[in-house]
Amino acid sequence: MQQPLSTGHGAPLQNSSTAPECHQQVPSKAPLAPTAGLYNFTYYQNNYQAPAHNIVRPPLCPTSLGTPQGPGQMHNALPLGPNLVAAGPQFDPVFLSTPPQVGYVPSGGHYPGQVHYNVPSQSTAQGIPPSSSYPGFSYHTMPAFNTQYNTHLTSQTTHSATAQPLVGVLSSHVKPLPETGQRPIQASFQPYPAGDVAASWQPLPRALMTTSAGPVINPPAVASSANSPTSAGPPLSRPHHINQSYQPDRAKVATFPAIGAPLARRPPSSVDPPVSSSASPAPATEAHHDSTSSPTTAPAPSDPCPLKSTKPFGYAYPTLQPGYQNIASPSHSVSHPTGLGYSPGPQQFTQPFSSVNQLSSNMEGLNLRNKRRTEALRQVSLLQERDILPPVPNLIPQSNLSPELKKLNCSPDLFRCTLMNIPQTQALLNKAKLPLGLLLHPFRDLTHLPVITSSTIVRCRTCRTYINPFVSFLDQRRWKCNLCYRVNDVPEEFMYNPLTRSYGEPHKRPEVQTATVEFIASSDYMLRPPQPAVYLFVFDVSHNAVESGYLNICCQSLLENFDKLPGDSRTRIGFITFDSTIHFFNLQEGLSQPQMLIVSDIEDIFLPTPDSLMVNLHESKELIKDLLKVLPTMFTNTRETHSALGPALQAAFKLMSATGGRISVFQTQLPSIGVGCLLSREDPNQRSTTKGVQHLAPATDFYKKFALDCSGQQVAVDLFLLSGQYTDLASLACMSKYSAGSVFYYPSFHHVHNPAQVEKFQKDLKRYLIRKIGFEAVMRIRCTKGLSIHTFHGNFFVRSTDLLSLANINPDSGFTVQMSIDENLIDTSIVCFQAALLYTSSKGERRIRVHTLCLPVVNSVADVYAGADVQAITCLLATMAVDRSVSSSLSDARDALVNAVVDSLSAYRSTVSNLQRSVLVAPNSLRLFALYILALLKQQAFRTGTSTRLDERVFAMCEMKTQPLVHLMLTIHPNLYRIDNLSDEGSIIVGDKTIPQPPILQLSAEKLPKDGAFLMDCGSVMYLWIGRNCSNNFISEVLGFPNYASIPQNMTHLPELNTILSQRTNDFVSWLRDSRPFLSIIYIVNDDGPMKANFYQKLVEDRTESALSYYEFLLHIQQQISK
Repeated sequence: MQQPLSTGHGAPLQNSSTAPECHQQVPSKAPLAPTAGLYNFTYYQNNYQAPAHNIVRPPLCPTSLGTPQGPGQMHNALPLGPNLVAAGPQFDPVFLSTPPQVGYVPSGGHYPGQVHYNVPSQSTAQGIPPSSSYPGFSYHTMPAFNTQYNTHLTSQTTHSATAQPLVGVLSSHVKPLPETGQRPIQASFQPYPAGDVAASWQPLPRALMTTSAGPVINPPAVASSANSPTSAGPPLSRPHHINQSYQPDRAKVATFPAIGAPLARRPPSSVDPPVSSSASPAPATEAHHDSTSSPTTAPAPSDPCPLKSTKPFGYAYPTLQPGYQNIASPSHSVSHPTGLGYSPGPQQFTQPFSSVNQLSSNMEGLNLRNKRRTEALRQVSLLQERDILPPVPNLIPQSNLSPELKKLNCSPDLFRCTLMNIPQTQALLNKAKLPLGLLLHPFRDLTHLPVITSSTIVRCRTCRTYINPFVSFLDQRRWKCNLCYRVNDVPEEFMYNPLTRSYGEPHKRPEVQTATVEFIASSDYMLRPPQPAVYLFVFDVSHNAVESGYLNICCQSLLENFDKLPGDSRTRIGFITFDSTIHFFNLQEGLSQPQMLIVSDIEDIFLPTPDSLMVNLHESKELIKDLLKVLPTMFTNTRETHSALGPALQAAFKLMSATGGRISVFQTQLPSIGVGCLLSREDPNQRSTTKGVQHLAPATDFYKKFALDCSGQQVAVDLFLLSGQYTDLASLACMSKYSAGSVFYYPSFHHVHNPAQVEKFQKDLKRYLIRKIGFEAVMRIRCTKGLSIHTFHGNFFVRSTDLLSLANINPDSGFTVQMSIDENLIDTSIVCFQAALLYTSSKGERRIRVHTLCLPVVNSVADVYAGADVQAITCLLATMAVDRSVSSSLSDARDALVNAVVDSLSAYRSTVSNLQRSVLVAPNSLRLFALYILALLKQQAFRTGTSTRLDERVFAMCEMKTQPLVHLMLTIHPNLYRIDNLSDEGSIIVGDKTIPQPPILQLSAEKLPKDGAFLMDCGSVMYLWIGRNCSNNFISEVLGFPNYASIPQNMTHLPELNTILSQRTNDFVSWLRDSRPFLSIIYIVNDDGPMKANFYQKLVEDRTESALSYYEFLLHIQQQISK
């Protein structure tokens, strides 16, 4: 039996911007009883047999890597390059220290001509509590648990009595994919109309502060305890479903049949009961703030009188959105405060429409919503209607919200839900057999983002929700929280609108007009000054690495983008190289050239000169450039074939732990010596097996422990893997998964033999170096009372029930959240979700980015189906399938994906459809569900019977866990266009270019006539297929070759020729490429080329030797439903 790790993350961390006394104690070890949901997708094994995704509990925090510094050996013989200094180990190292505590000064105003004035401070200590009870969350349906060892960290579930994550929920037998989770937010890279004004709130002149109200007296608030240890409870009294929205009515698993075999189901296999893990809290700045209230503020008293279907504003107060006028609130949560500081209750009036025009407008909106609902519920016979693919990218389904609320809602590129209409009860969700979850892309690059500087960030005093467009103003002085329904006071400063320079219109402030805003946080949101941007590069310089030629590309890219690295005057940088020894570089200001120091004792790593290895980027600029120029040639003649990656990571942790930051690791082979060494586990003869894929889980827990240590010290690890051989990515990827890092994989990389990968690596590295970055971040997700967070998915460290620790946050990562309905939502017509991301910018500013999503509540299963977002559902199930593949088996994951289709279409036929029972029917909103799931089964991560390298399969799974929705959908189901006949019909204008918009075609060979040219967009790669009979005019004007026979077999670029057809084609391809952050390689494919097989494997509607065609798959689904 493995023992839990003994250190670290449970103790206050020196480099966290959080008060250590606010850390939440979490149960150490907790076994969870088996559950019985058809979508129970995760079950657990032993400690640190890590899954492919990062659903982690806080307390598993290993000790700091490495041992105390001791004697080591230095080598004097070096290749030509920087001076080599032989030095003994430093027994009294001086580590890089955090700058002394200084007062935080909020940034200056963004509005011209601001009026400065002083207002008595009424601000509370804003923040996100790390603990316990919020009215916006209900956990009482979660089972209790008792303690035990041997927990596999795979999924986090919340506990009812403790509000703590449950770590080991699993089914007693194999069931289909969990249906309550969600995936990363769609990012279509469209302008976000949030306004480009950076609002800076400044006080009014004292003369303008006069109000008729008397003095406001705020008695001290009593803070609830958040730090008491949580005791273990009794065993589970009833099963708890990973996907609570899915209650099983059968115990069968739809087995995907083999070609030629009769279509049939097989009985489910059983699994062992789950176990949970120990977890200790880690500090969080936002967690600290959410659990505190200012001693000068008090909670508002409740009023028992309900306010249903009432105006949100008092008499003679201007109305906000008409959509608020009919929002009913739970009677037990609405109050008329009567204490000191509260004005009398608002006078209510019932006039629903102020004019005939408003009535007419509302009727038109209602008619439009009815038409959309009718279209979404239009019954589609899947076996008869074959051309179901829309000619344009699939649009997001529309919710039943009023037009006014839709205009205010969060962009689906940032925040997206699998169901645009939320079921009123858990029973209704179970009846629909669809998952409920959220997909987030919280740090996405935005063209317009309101930035607000204010000494008072207005938040609910109970659940700590940030004020947003969906709150209700009862009058000028009071607003009601849209999550917990508490009535709060409007602070004096919030009465002033600097945009209009008017007073008394709080409902016109940007916070209440925009669903996505960013606040400049005050010193209340930090315990220490924000950390500087710190970058450490760790390079593999073994013989294999030198042969690949990657180091020259890395150094050249760093030189070209040296001045574009995000940061300020405090930015620090360092370099480590390694083969069988570890090489450090002294770049201290004042040296004439860099000095390299070698530590050969990899069993006892120490820092030879701790105070000169991480240097100021600007002060040592010339030394750094000198090093980057000579580094590629220093190891040219090396014969060292070993790779001591583990010791190099230990050294990197020692360098970075004092400040936090980012470690970028470049690896080209399997680690062979020292701690963390790995052995090859791949059998090339099993790459195309149809039985079971082995070794998807890590071989050692070293890299996971290392990542947890890094996360505790606000360090993220990004991995670049450049190798043509097996390198056990399943183990190495853990260093990024659990530290909120990223994984980049370039198979068969070689600077001469694979120019396409070289170009991609160059462009990706440039994006990586200069993209926006946030440090020491935490993200909390809140939801309306009655809903609760069930499970998180992505690369992060789970700190508490709803709080994620993100040592780094980047604009290209997404997250998935499974939700559950704990209480009936009968008393409300809308629900809201809010994600708050607190981070330190590269410029040293503490910022809070807030996204709020509002969705309607419906009481009919037909409305639930009408609002089903099939792309979001598919991405969520893909995330769940990755977890199932690691925790159980790939075959179980595939069976569960098939069951997801069977169950949802069966439920639709039995509850809504009025067609014959023998017809395979789906609502129009789900007409693509079966097609997307079939495409997912044929995707690299889940396919069987086709030769797939193990590292490539694992990387595909990593991508599914972290990619935003829009990019993931291209990976699952590519878009196919015919481009030899592009025209301006239906084109769009982007800048000064006209971009053609050809229709999207079905992924079938029958759509590929031999006389055409077709572009397949798969996200990270594109294929331009040229038919054998394609026009010579197109080939010559677009590719620059006279005919089909003259096209090279390994062509990987599209030339820019001085022809109209070439310009039109290049404009279209460039427009597609510009919609994603990283470069898409383009391969020119013909029937004789090496990429032909890859192209045809993407035609997911066609039959292959090991997979059904789309039509055969539909027959299989129909047979399963009919059982």
